[in-house]
Amino acid sequence: MDVSIFGLGYVGAVTAGCLTEGGHRVVGVDVQMVKVEAFNAGKSPIIEPELDEMLSHARRVGLLKATVDVREAITETQLSIVCVGTPSLASGRLNLDYVRKVTQQIREALVLLGKSHTLVFRSTMLPGSTRQMVSEFLADLIEGGRLKVFYCPEFLREGTAVSDFREPSLSVLGTHDGLAPADVEIAKLLGGDPEFLSWDGAEMIKYACNYFHAIKVGFANEIGRLSKCLGVDGARVMNVVCQDAKLNISRYYMRPGNPFGGSCLPKDVSALSSLARMEGVSMPLLDSTLSSNQSHLDALIKQITQHETRRVGLLGLSFKEDTDDLRGSPMVAVAETLLGRGYQLQIYDPQLNLTRLVGANEAEIQRRMPHLASLLRNSAVDVVAASDLIIVSQACADPNELLPHIRPDQRIIDVNGWASLRDLPCHYEGLCW
Repeated sequence: MDVSIFGLGYVGAVTAGCLTEGGHRVVGVDVQMVKVEAFNAGKSPIIEPELDEMLSHARRVGLLKATVDVREAITETQLSIVCVGTPSLASGRLNLDYVRKVTQQIREALVLLGKSHTLVFRSTMLPGSTRQMVSEFLADLIEGGRLKVFYCPEFLREGTAVSDFREPSLSVLGTHDGLAPADVEIAKLLGGDPEFLSWDGAEMIKYACNYFHAIKVGFANEIGRLSKCLGVDGARVMNVVCQDAKLNISRYYMRPGNPFGGSCLPKDVSALSSLARMEGVSMPLLDSTLSSNQSHLDALIKQITQHETRRVGLLGLSFKEDTDDLRGSPMVAVAETLLGRGYQLQIYDPQLNLTRLVGANEAEIQRRMPHLASLLRNSAVDVVAASDLIIVSQACADPNELLPHIRPDQRIIDVNGWASLRDLPCHYEGLCW
């Protein structure tokens, strides 16, 4: 198929690369020229394993291009996928301005060109949003038989997004009536054997999953904090809890460690909570999730600052391994706090290349840590050598390489349970164990 993808961030870039791997021709569309130029050079605008190679190959064989021209993209394709951002407003509600603008532009192009088309919304939107877009911009085109509209939520984890696309943990396609579409190719386009729901139901699935993931992280961290207070190994407790694969479902989030962060969980919990308040539905566990996460971050900062040393090193700054995403990263919040209190800070994160940060990711770090470049070091060894207290949130260095540089008077705080750190000849303590 010939597919246009609107929004070349994490979801759009990964979707583009994986579709070209399946032989589809992709036209990427973005308002940021830096992303368009990256695509046209066969390069990924984000850090994601395998993606650079996929886009480079697709460009070489003529399956990939990018443009800022909406009409050009619609002209050349039969299906469009909307992957633009849906950031939070100050109130916690979801900002659909980017989705609304792109939908209007697609409508205008379709009206001008007089062609039939298929539109798939993939941006994370609250239940009712697709129906709202249809009502505002697309109802007449659908009624005239010129447009089909679907909602297909993504379940891509940053750092493993390509493999998640190839073998999705869950596949959902929303239709106007909740029934399977006659077009089988559309149903299979984005992977898996999809469950079919209404637009609203498919939108709700995404929030149900992200709310569940967010709750699991907060639950494990609360157990971890309480366990540590009682002198119990919280990691061991949760490891046993996770042996129940039948009822507890998944091990992935069920570990005490970092507060949750990134571009999805904080935003989506906030948006869903705002919706519940507007509808007058009491959801106290949901309302407490972000404050619980903040309490866990406060506990980490307290654990750091209770030590007298002012020379602190961070191994890992992005919100998790194998990504350069700094949005909502707890480690960025830790760094901000320490810098504000006059600490001497050294940072190592192998995935960070400040010249490649674009879009909301770049804006976030420019707002919160404009002098980040001066704090970054070329290796974990450099950070260890210059620090008395080392905060490890990622397994981003070989402990054997660190061993000759570790001093007995140094202290390591292990945020996520990297077992090899326990063997280093220095003071070791876990965040929750």
